[in-house]
Amino acid sequence: MKKQLIALIFALVPGVALAAPSGAHLESANIDLTDKASLQDGARTFANYCMGCHSAQYQRYERVATDLDIPPEIMLENLVFPEGVLIGEHMEIGMRQADSKVWFGAAPPDLTNVARVRGEDWLYTYLKTFYEDPSRPYGVNNEVFPNVGMPNVLEELQGRQVIGCKGMPVTDEDGNIQRDTLTGETVKDEKCDVLTIVEGTGSQSEEEFDTTVRNLVNFLAYSADPIKLERHRIGTYVLLYLAFFFVFAYLLKREYWKDVH
Repeated sequence: MKKQLIALIFALVPGVALAAPSGAHLESANIDLTDKASLQDGARTFANYCMGCHSAQYQRYERVATDLDIPPEIMLENLVFPEGVLIGEHMEIGMRQADSKVWFGAAPPDLTNVARVRGEDWLYTYLKTFYEDPSRPYGVNNEVFPNVGMPNVLEELQGRQVIGCKGMPVTDEDGNIQRDTLTGETVKDEKCDVLTIVEGTGSQSEEEFDTTVRNLVNFLAYSADPIKLERHRIGTYVLLYLAFFFVFAYLLKREYWKDVH
C-alpha cells in the first residue's frame, strides 16, 4: 500500500510543477464554451499564429468543424494549411521534433491539453504579458513564465509591450476600483515598472486584443475537453433521474418496514 501511495505522489508531482503559479497575478479569462463565434475565432487564431510550431495532434479537423459549426469546405480553405491534408486527419504540423530541438533547444509542446495542465487564467495572462527583453534569445520575456523560450507570436496584434510607466486604477483595501465622486471616472495613479504598449505598434486596440486572446484560450479549453458541455448535460439528467428514483425507493422502503418494530 505504501509503495502504491508513493508511486501516486511521484506521478502527480510533474503535473503540479507544470501548473505551479509563477507569483504573477492571474487575470480571469471568463471563457464561454457555448459561444460558437468565440470558439471559431479562437480556432482561426490558433491555426494562423500557433500551428507554425505547436500541434494539436489529439484533435481532428473534422471534429473541430462539427463541434464549432464550421462547414467542411470553409474549414479546409481557411484553417487547414498543409497541402493535401484531409479533414479527417489529426491537427499535426510539418515540423519534425528532431529539427525543432536543434532550432529551439527543445521541441515546442503539443497544445491539445495545455488548458487542462496550465488552466485558462494562466494561459490568458501568459499570452498577454510578453514584454521586450534584449537579454533573451528571442528579445522577449514573460511575467507569468520568466525566461520563456518562445517569441511573442501575437506581437503584430498586441504591439510592442515594454516595462515602463502607466496610469493604473487606484483600489481600496477590498480591491474595489475607486472613482471620482463628481465625474464617476476611474481614479488613476501613475506607476512605473508595469507593462505598457508602445502606441501605434499593434494592429488591434487593447480591448480587441483581449478579445482575441480570450477567444484563443476558449478554443484551447474546448480542445482539451471537447465533450465537457455534453458531459455536464448528461450529468444533469442523471442527477434528476436519481432524485426522481429516490422518492420511489424511499416509499418502497417505508412499505417494507412499516410492520417492523
